[in-house]
Amino acid sequence: MNPSLQTLLNLIQQNSALSKADQEAMNKVVKEVSKSLSIAEFKLSRTEKEKRTVSVLLEETIDELQRKSLVLEQANINLIQAINTVKATQEQLIHKEKLASLGELMAGIAHEIQNPLNFVNNFSEVSAELVTEIEEELQKPDRDVELETELLTDLRKNLYKINHHGGRASAIVRGMLDHSRTSTSERRLINLNALTDEYLRLAYHGLRAKDKNVNCELVTSFDTHLGEIELMPQEIGRVLLNLFNNAFYAVQEKQKTAPVDYQPTVTVSTQLLSQAVEIRVKDNGMGIPATIKDKIFQPFFTTKPTGEGTGLGLSLSYDIITKGHGGTMEVRTESGLFTEFIITLPTSPLPA
Repeated sequence: MNPSLQTLLNLIQQNSALSKADQEAMNKVVKEVSKSLSIAEFKLSRTEKEKRTVSVLLEETIDELQRKSLVLEQANINLIQAINTVKATQEQLIHKEKLASLGELMAGIAHEIQNPLNFVNNFSEVSAELVTEIEEELQKPDRDVELETELLTDLRKNLYKINHHGGRASAIVRGMLDHSRTSTSERRLINLNALTDEYLRLAYHGLRAKDKNVNCELVTSFDTHLGEIELMPQEIGRVLLNLFNNAFYAVQEKQKTAPVDYQPTVTVSTQLLSQAVEIRVKDNGMGIPATIKDKIFQPFFTTKPTGEGTGLGLSLSYDIITKGHGGTMEVRTESGLFTEFIITLPTSPLPA
């Protein structure tokens, strides 16, 4: 019992002025107070213990949170470094894809220029022989005027052909220089039919420059009502080159296992719609399985063997068409039969 209450209880018992009944009643009250006080002291003691326990747990929790915070900070730093590494890798792969496209384009250009140069060389050699014949005829005492006239006529024709094919080579170089001077983001009015035909020819000649045995039928159907439309020629050229190269690759792969009578064919068409122009590129190659059709526009996804593709060609092409020109790009395909890419470009300029 509490000492103070014990003292009070002793005083009550020693007080003779109180009746026995009063003493018992007061003793009872004091004992009940003592009991309540003991209970309160016990609860207070237990509360203090609980407070100390909570305090210890709280300190441990704070320490744990601090440790986790440091771990998260380090993880965040690692994540930022990883993101930067991925971005750098993406930029390198995109650069690699552009260089690959540029290499294929240059092969086609070289082949295009080589053809007229071959004509120039051949006709130059023939013309030199004609000059020699004319010189010999002029030295004869009995000159054949009719023969001289014939030789001079042939020489004139050869010079015309040399000039014609030299002009063709100059036009090819001039066109490429025009492309190089144009910013990739610069829009200008372009004859889409001519641009499509030019890149189809360059892609095919580039392929033939690497493999002389390539034999693919090219079928074109260009809408004659299609005039000039405003676009970024370098970017659209890159898209077309990628689609043409993919089409040639598809028919080459199919030819490896196809019957002897299989004829690789790539079909290219343009069509003027109400407020847009449509470009279709179709091949009768292997087609795309339905299970991966929805993934072909995803970055880094490729159906080609390792080392033969970056998986960025179609992804970049899709962005150029949809984001750069406000158009659409979709694919129709049937595994083992064909693949057709359909591009639509708005004929009205995009708002600045």
